[in-house]
Amino acid sequence: QQAVRLETAVQNVSGVIVQRGANGDTSDSFVIRGFNVDHTYRNGVLGGGSFGQGHREMANVERVEVLKGPGAILYGRSEPGGIVNIVTKQPLATPYYSVQQQFGSYNFYRTTADATGPLTKDDTLLYRVNVSYENSGSFRRFMKEDNLFIAPVVQWNISPRTQITAEFEYLHFDRTREFGTPVIGNRPAPIGRNDTVVDPGFNQNLGDRYFAGLHGSHRLNADWEASLRLSLTQLETSVDNNLFFNLAQPNGDLERFYFNGPTTLRNYQTTFTLTGHINSGVAKHTLLAGYDFFYLSTKFSGDNAVSAPPFNIFAPTFSNPAPVFDQGSFSGSTAETWHGLYLQDQIELPYHIHLLAGARYDNTRGTDNQLGVTTYEEDRLSPRGGLLWQPLPWLSLYGSYTQSLGPSNVFFRTDGVKMRPQSGQQWEAGVKTEFWDGRLRMTAAYFDLTKQNIAVPDPANLTRLRPVGEAQTRGIELDITGEILPGWQVIAAYSYLPFAKITHDVADDGAGNPTAGGTGNRLFLAAKDSGSLWSTYEFQDEALRGLKVGGGVVAVGERQGDVANTYQLAGYVTANLMASYQWHVGMTRLTAQLNVNNLFDVSHFAGSNAFDSAVFGMPRFFMGSIRMEF
Repeated sequence: QQAVRLETAVQNVSGVIVQRGANGDTSDSFVIRGFNVDHTYRNGVLGGGSFGQGHREMANVERVEVLKGPGAILYGRSEPGGIVNIVTKQPLATPYYSVQQQFGSYNFYRTTADATGPLTKDDTLLYRVNVSYENSGSFRRFMKEDNLFIAPVVQWNISPRTQITAEFEYLHFDRTREFGTPVIGNRPAPIGRNDTVVDPGFNQNLGDRYFAGLHGSHRLNADWEASLRLSLTQLETSVDNNLFFNLAQPNGDLERFYFNGPTTLRNYQTTFTLTGHINSGVAKHTLLAGYDFFYLSTKFSGDNAVSAPPFNIFAPTFSNPAPVFDQGSFSGSTAETWHGLYLQDQIELPYHIHLLAGARYDNTRGTDNQLGVTTYEEDRLSPRGGLLWQPLPWLSLYGSYTQSLGPSNVFFRTDGVKMRPQSGQQWEAGVKTEFWDGRLRMTAAYFDLTKQNIAVPDPANLTRLRPVGEAQTRGIELDITGEILPGWQVIAAYSYLPFAKITHDVADDGAGNPTAGGTGNRLFLAAKDSGSLWSTYEFQDEALRGLKVGGGVVAVGERQGDVANTYQLAGYVTANLMASYQWHVGMTRLTAQLNVNNLFDVSHFAGSNAFDSAVFGMPRFFMGSIRMEF
């Protein structure tokens, strides 16, 4: 699928919908089981790819995992509905080198290189380096992307029982923000896909992102292993232009507000885990105990625009003079500290019964460094448990219950205070099956998920958000993946979400009087039906060996665009195709590939900012590539 964006990979998983438009469309954001998730994990670490730190560069990504239920809680500060975890490429003992050039519609060019192998003859030291450079335009006016990414890794195999791995990532980005299409009435405004509402030169997002990590593991004996992981992530944006606007008037007039807010984000993370196996005769135990520490500091200093040039979306006139700014009108310095302890026992019993029991204790505190006050402090014990029975080798039945204290909201309330962490509770039951000696696998699940303290836009202040008391979703998911016949691979996903509502909300009518807010409304961007199908066939006969063809569809039903359910985004179905051919020249393997996404050029909206704008999905897009491996 040539997944140069994380969204391409996760669209293959049931219950996961890509959310375009978050943070000016400069961050990876998803709707998982009806709830918005604005953060990703890197090798199990929150902060290696969180909200506000840009789209995840895929050059050094080995695979993408979506964990749901109790498995998601292992990483702490997570969502029981699901988390997206990125597993990066690690050094190999066998030398490997590759270079790939990709090119596509709208002036898309991307070059990647991958090199790995031993640094010493005895394989004590291994290395890997991934590099990428992307320069691309957009089907939208005044939009572009210019990124440079470097990711070296060194692994030291001290002994067969002890390894230490040092990692580093550097990303320089010079891109533009996507503020979407304004809303008129209950639909996005009827303007073209290439039309924008931002003046050129006032949508730049320029900065650098750094990641440094150290991971060590030591096998104490045949049954016990200890590991320690340390990491630092820092984001520095030197230019960060934003645009805010209200709903457009029926005649197309749009009131706009510019905002410039350079920001520095810094995350520190430490995780220590101890894993062991105990055989007590009747039961076999896999024990996991650990501690993690997370620290996030945020510093920002911004200027709000006092005025912006008049604008009409049906007759746009773009202006180059800078808007008048109220200097230093928006600034702050905050910090969050999080300690977590967790313990889990996975028990294998006779008659193919497996039990899972665990608990996690979290202590978190937020501070406003500018005011010198504590904004919140919470302690929470979150249990989790599960039961799986495998009556037949190809059939498993399971059920689970999970509580969580989710990642702290990165947003601020209208009073300037950092929002409290989210919490959640989930029941889940399902069945897993395998056919044809495990070549084809299927999972069907039913879930009932409740969350508190969800961040939603505050109409009273476009730069702030407010918490929703409680919301609930209930639905069914189906995933099928495997090899139907030799060379014929398929992956299919479907989600049915009949219930996705705000069950308790308290808002403000603007005069200080409490209201029911969005109580009873459907959760924004939670489609009732969504799914995808992707299938490829690699020819097996000698005459056509090396040729692969494939195709599939992605479908998303109608969604509410905001908390108040004032406007809707229509459902859509897009079709995708691919073809590739692989051959050898001496010791070099060459692969040429062509992908066509949105084959029928369906005009659709892929998301919204959950308040007053919707974001167009990509039109028909061609991407070709040539890769050389040796």
